[in-house]
This record gives sequence, structure tokens and C-alpha cells, in this order.
Amino acid sequence: MSTATRRVTILLGLLLLALLTLPWVIPIPELRDTVPPASLADPDSQFTTANDLSVHFKAAGEGEPAIILLHGFGASLFSWHEVLEPLAQSGSVIAYDRPAFGLTERPLPGTWQAESPYSAEAQVDLLLELMDSQSIEQAVLVGNSAGGAIAVQAALEHPERVLGLVLISPAVLDAGGPPGPAWLYRLPGIDRLGPLLARAFIGNGQALIDLAWHDPARITPEIRQGYDKPLRADNWDVALWELTRASQPLGLETRLSQVSVPTLVVTGASDQIVPPEDSQRVAELIPGAGWVVLPECGHLPQEECPQALLPVLRQFLDGISNSFTRAAVASKVEVLP
Repeated sequence: MSTATRRVTILLGLLLLALLTLPWVIPIPELRDTVPPASLADPDSQFTTANDLSVHFKAAGEGEPAIILLHGFGASLFSWHEVLEPLAQSGSVIAYDRPAFGLTERPLPGTWQAESPYSAEAQVDLLLELMDSQSIEQAVLVGNSAGGAIAVQAALEHPERVLGLVLISPAVLDAGGPPGPAWLYRLPGIDRLGPLLARAFIGNGQALIDLAWHDPARITPEIRQGYDKPLRADNWDVALWELTRASQPLGLETRLSQVSVPTLVVTGASDQIVPPEDSQRVAELIPGAGWVVLPECGHLPQEECPQALLPVLRQFLDGISNSFTRAAVASKVEVLP
């Protein structure tokens, strides 16, 4: 064996040893100053049981159509605070915290028997049970980013429960699957290290919020506090890791042609997280889907550009309420400056 080969072998061996031992020796400090999620509730917070979890939600309005708002990764129902009440002019509106986020219960590993409550399939089940708990037979699903992927999956698997889809900057192409190489999640002890990785990711949370806006200078301290609040909930780091670990490729791109409900896709022209061309691709793959571009807007139109987004949503919802034809409800539209 040559000297160079010997050195490479030694280095690979040391790397393998580090990968196998580091998860067990790195100290994991406990989270401090966290509290039960329900203790962080607002005066208008409500809780119900769905899929055996205590689910936090807020509601406004009454009548039909029912409108359910699904937030994206790293967010919570707070993401809809600018549009929840205004949308109530069009029907009954519910925004809820998806598992691993907000104030919804965060079950710990070992507390479930079969499927992880953080998987996409379990999240669809939770959505349907939430609807049942509120006596909602059908609803328009409005999903932002990763919430859009859950909305699409629900429409594919249970079209009889979905009146329509509004996909805002949808993370649908190549949806699902954990970040990083698959072997990482098979390392011995990685589940011990996982919560620490989740903390490191969220440690960049403010930078990610900035990235999600066209004009970060407009982000108020109250908005930043709204994102920070759920990080005071017990076990948020464990839950975020479990959500990541439960992620699997959903293969939605190849199934978008099967979506059979009226659909509108909305994108911010300055979206740096889900590029506008990806949203356009989603609209092109869903038969009859409309496509709206909001100028000077980033990944979170419902927060950054609510005054531009609301008329678009109301037009779509009015079309559904008035039983317009699919072509009228989801016509191709582009909003220009």
C-alpha cells in the first residue's frame, strides 16, 4: 500500500469513526424557559382534537364556503393574521397550526404506535378530522409553501372534501423528502443529535424571514415576535426534527394533472424560496388552473402584500360560491404593476 493510499484510508477511517461517535458525545443542553403550548394561547385561540392531537386554530366568519388556511414550514397560523378576518367576508375561515408548529400538540417519539403524526399522510388525516370536528363537509384549501403540498395531497386523495385550491408560492415540485443525504438519517445516534440540528436551523430563522420578503425593511418587530413565540413551546426542537425525519418524497409533480378541483396558483414576483417559474409550472400542470403574479412581493403574500392578495382570493371564492364554471373560476390571470 502506498503512502498516499494509506493516508486516504486513515482519513476515511477517522471520518467514519467521527460520524459514528459524534452523535453520542456531543452534549445536548436542555431547552430553557419553555412552557406547555396551550399556555401561550391568545384570547381568540381555540383547540380541538384531531388525529389524536390537540390542534390549535383560530376561526372567523360564518356560512359557505368554508376556507381553511395551511401555513408553510417554520411558520404557524400567525402567518395568516393579515387575511383571516378580511376573508371572513367571503365565508367561514379557519387557520390552524400544522403538526410541529405553533401551539398544536407535539407528540414525542415512542408515543405513537404506527405512522408518525408528522408525516404528510398523517397531516392529511388531521386536516380531514379537523374539518369533521367543525362539521365542515367541503372546504376551499388555501396553502402557502409546504402547506400547499398538504393541500394538493388532500385534493388528490379526497377530492370529495375539497371545493377548490389556492396555492400560494406552493412548495409542490419535488415536495417531501428530508434535506441532505439519505444516509445521514441512518447514522447511529442521529436521533439524539437531531434536535440540536433543528435548533441550529431555527437559529437562522430571522434571516429566513428576511429572505421570504421582497422588502425586509417592512418586517415589523411584531411580525418577528409572532414567529418567535412558538419557540417558547415545550419540545419544539424534537418535533421539528421528527417532522424532518418523517418527510418522504411525495411525487406530486407527476400527479398534478389528476387534480380535479378549481385551482388558483399565486406567486410573488420576488419569491426567492419558491421561484415564480416553479409556481407557473404548477399552474401549467393542473388542468384549468389560474396563475396570478403579485408584483413587489416575496414568498409570503398573505403577510407582505395582503391588500394585493385579498381581491384575488375573493374573486376566486366568489366564483366558487356562485357556482361559476371551472373556466370562469380559474381563468389565467396575471396581476401587473
